Amino acid sequence: MSEEIAVERLTEAQARAELARLADVLARANAAYHVEDAPVMSDAAFDALKARNAAIEARFPALKRADSPSDQVGAAPAEGFAKTRHSVRMLSLANAFEAEDIVEFDARIRRYLGLSDSAPLAYTSEPKIDGLSLSLRYEAGHLVTAATRGDGETGENVTANAHTIADIPAWIEGAPDILEVRGEVYMSHADFEALNARQAERGDKPFANPRNAAAGSLRQLDATITAARPLRFFAYGWGETSAPLAATQMGAMARLGDLGFQTNPLTTLCNGPTALIDHYRKIEQDRATLGYDIDGVVYKVNDLSLQARLGFRATTPRWAIAHKFPAELAWTRLVAIDIQVGRTGALSPVARLGPVTVGGVVVRNATLHNEDYIAGRDSKGGLIREGRDIRVGDWVQVYRAGDVIPKIADVDLSKRPADATPYRFPETCPECGSEARREPGDSVRRCMGGLICPAQAVERLKHFVSRAAFDIEGLGAKQVEAFYRDGWIREPADIFTLEARYGQGLQQLKNREGWGEKSAKNLFEAIDEKRKISFSRILFSLGIRHVGEQASSLIARHYGTWAEFTAAMDSARALQGPEWERLLGIDGVGEVMATSLVQAMTEPHERASIDRLTAHLEVEAAARPDTSGSPVAGKTLVFTGTLEKMTRAEAKARAEALGAKVAGSVSARTDLLIAGPGAGSKAKKAVELGIEVIDEDAWLALVGAQ
Repeated sequence: MSEEIAVERLTEAQARAELARLADVLARANAAYHVEDAPVMSDAAFDALKARNAAIEARFPALKRADSPSDQVGAAPAEGFAKTRHSVRMLSLANAFEAEDIVEFDARIRRYLGLSDSAPLAYTSEPKIDGLSLSLRYEAGHLVTAATRGDGETGENVTANAHTIADIPAWIEGAPDILEVRGEVYMSHADFEALNARQAERGDKPFANPRNAAAGSLRQLDATITAARPLRFFAYGWGETSAPLAATQMGAMARLGDLGFQTNPLTTLCNGPTALIDHYRKIEQDRATLGYDIDGVVYKVNDLSLQARLGFRATTPRWAIAHKFPAELAWTRLVAIDIQVGRTGALSPVARLGPVTVGGVVVRNATLHNEDYIAGRDSKGGLIREGRDIRVGDWVQVYRAGDVIPKIADVDLSKRPADATPYRFPETCPECGSEARREPGDSVRRCMGGLICPAQAVERLKHFVSRAAFDIEGLGAKQVEAFYRDGWIREPADIFTLEARYGQGLQQLKNREGWGEKSAKNLFEAIDEKRKISFSRILFSLGIRHVGEQASSLIARHYGTWAEFTAAMDSARALQGPEWERLLGIDGVGEVMATSLVQAMTEPHERASIDRLTAHLEVEAAARPDTSGSPVAGKTLVFTGTLEKMTRAEAKARAEALGAKVAGSVSARTDLLIAGPGAGSKAKKAVELGIEVIDEDAWLALVGAQ
């Protein structure tokens, strides 16, 4: 067991070390699970570590490793088997652990597809079998290849072994010429017990669980051993196919059943998240009686045309999610509530707990989210935990169900101390004493001290030198803290005058404890190397609230040069007008982000600090996408009215990818207006200005999307 530091408290150096540790631990766990068939940790513990890795990468995006567990599916194929490359990658699924995650999954899909909350949207719901994934390739009806998942791209050829499994037909009739059937190899509880009894009779080592037994049996180099093992197979999907199986997921599963494959009889069709959660709870209640192991329930959008529109992320499909069963819970005493101040001024409450083991890790801290959560309310005033508040001295239930930072699920009021009082959230910053204000619509209270708040200043400087920002070799979080404490660096511009101020004279960097002539020289050279910086990096480095790495790249590509960007922000100062509309027109930039960006770039003290910084820099123009042959490259487009064949988000994304700029309002600089049904004032204004107006069909034809 080991104690871990909460993600929000990690320094950059600690984060880098932790990512290295997690990459190693998860790689070994993956190999043990997928290659050696001998897991070294529970699924819940693995999920928690992988989620911790993802959260650290989200906080320190520049530290993401080339071998990041976030980008990996399974493990590399073992030696001893021939390798088989999947014609269609075998991806993993995103995980959900709470009912709220499923509601958000549904909402996220509806937003992407442009569907209203009331529009019908059906999902399939099926048990998630805890076995070994297998892909079966049929050509002209004959099984020609069977391959394990491997790393998602290349698996192990276990065709001979697959031929010994009764549930896997060697030949199918009426199938497409090419059909890859994907499913899970598993072992029933009864067969597992019988197998272990035979193992014991022969004096052989028993298997730890049915999943290990199934995986070890399938991955035998001697197929006669596999033939002697009672393996089963459930089909759950497909890879490459020369012809569609059906128009829906449910229809395709029925087709696989007609072809002779076993499909899970508990698979059902659900309309909306409430029905999905009800089915999940029913399966969870029946879990012990199924006769085989499952570790959750999988939901998939039923309409295959919608699946195609939703597409994939790097390692997971957008149209499916695995709702995992709860991980371990534990009870402990809440010793204290501390407040931490982040770089945006957010006051974050952290629970200090009596040490308790949860999911194989000793936990001493847990997030408390915000003052509403402590009070037993959600952000809209609704009750959580049936309105039970959290107080110092309480006996609290802690969980880690895939969440990186442990959370408090409930409070045992029967054990509440008689003298426990409701927690009063501070209204002043514990770091600088400034007012801590909660703005309307915001779920957190923030310090208003800004640059005078040492916590914010230090955290912003740490962010400035992080890997995805300036990434100055030799100037990490530890050095920033020391330089700030001693008054050497107060704002980013000070970094670029450090040599002029402390390169010579009585107070020289080389004379500081822990420094020498060579290390000081190396730092000054590293700083000089960063005087030429990309547009997107400098924007991200400023740590503007709501403006992350991806948004910084989008904004940089849209404006091209730093000069054009700053001029546009000045013009949008009043949060209205053409430049404001242009900013809002960038795909991925909403009003909240745009407001934060403009305010940060036009607040006098903030802007002066940014200008002092850029005076020392050469900001490189953003690289434009390759839009050779694009009919709209360099043009400014406006979409108006109702788009019927794609959502506004899809249309904007397509236009941006083709090198166009998308604005939210019509002006003399608009080159083309795409008008759907219901187009009003924008279409009228475009006609008045002599701007070309086309409908959605013409737009699709123009960009070759028909």
